[in-house]
Amino acid sequence: MTADTASPSASPRLIHFPVPFFATVMGLSGLAIATHKVETLWGLSGAATILFALALAVFCVVAATYAAKALRHPQAVAAEWNHPVRISFFPAASIGLILLGSAAVSVDTVLAQGLWSMGAALHLMLTLAVMRSWIEHSRYEVAHTNPAWFIPVVGNVLVPIAGVRFAPADVSWFFFSIGLVFWVVLLTIVVYRLIFHPPLPGKMVPTLFILLAPPSAAFIAWVALTGGVDAFARILYFAAVFFFLLLLTQVPKFMQVGFALSWWAYSFPLAAFTIATLVMGERTASPAYVWAGQGLYALLAVVVGGLAARTLVAVARQEICTPEH
Repeated sequence: MTADTASPSASPRLIHFPVPFFATVMGLSGLAIATHKVETLWGLSGAATILFALALAVFCVVAATYAAKALRHPQAVAAEWNHPVRISFFPAASIGLILLGSAAVSVDTVLAQGLWSMGAALHLMLTLAVMRSWIEHSRYEVAHTNPAWFIPVVGNVLVPIAGVRFAPADVSWFFFSIGLVFWVVLLTIVVYRLIFHPPLPGKMVPTLFILLAPPSAAFIAWVALTGGVDAFARILYFAAVFFFLLLLTQVPKFMQVGFALSWWAYSFPLAAFTIATLVMGERTASPAYVWAGQGLYALLAVVVGGLAARTLVAVARQEICTPEH
């Protein structure tokens, strides 16, 4: 990053590099996993590997940049950690590693296990750290609650998706239990906040899409753990279907929000729902789910492609990595 020298008092852009940038890795990794599912369905190969390599490269760039920020501006990182909203995005880094591990399964098993292991261990530590912050600090209010709060704890349900291959079953059940229980807890709090308190601020509106991620990811993990689509799996999947339909009613509101990194909240939840639908089609052999999954994949590809293009434009215009007003 280059320093902004427009005025002597201007801060270097590095100090404003935001931790939510890790959400880009989640979206790209989700697209890579969904692409592998579609390629398997169509008897193709290649694109998923390219997308995985791209997601891994983006993770390396984002992680290296944020590490530089931590070394040069530790006070800025501390401020983000103490922020009632941004603290929830720190585990996006570990989730990125978990998803990269899942995406790498079809590329290289050793690499996949390494990425998954680092991600799972880091995510457990970050989950404990964030929850400790929630419990010990008095600065949090109900108004601070938003769907991004799902990221630290509910992200645990992603571990079993690849974890069933790389660790004893109880490890995957441990992480799945954390995510599932706290999804119910946080869903109650978030719905209460959305109904009985003022609407989310403009830039936070896209985080409503995160409501789609927990039941979608939990469905995928449950199928991986149990090996089939049972009654509970259907409950999780159709909860995701309902959230998707509910979010469609919010499209006019989403279209009114100006670009911000929070737009990446559209990507991974949609990827998770797409993968869940493809898994549903695969396990039930129902053409309806197969076609729905392919339709969702087309939408996902357009959304992630558009987000990537708009983010590159924002970087070129220096619209991000700037002080918030």
